[in-house]
Amino acid sequence: MKEKTKWNDYDTLPLILDVTDIQHIMGISRASAYELVHTPGFPAVRSGRLIKVSKRAFFDWLGNSGNQNENRKERTA
Repeated sequence: MKEKTKWNDYDTLPLILDVTDIQHIMGISRASAYELVHTPGFPAVRSGRLIKVSKRAFFDWLGNSGNQNENRKERTA
């Protein structure tokens, strides 16, 4: 089992994240992290049962998800 890791900043994160890394970064449960990586549009790469995410792609997705929510609000208004 992977040991719980604390990172101080973006540069100390590994280049490739796994579901546990995403769980700790976002402060969510394991089940929520798996639900997130299976969300359409999430930048996960799957190889069999292995799920990996590029650090850059994850933070780009995270930054853009707020913009997408704002765009949805504007379209429905």
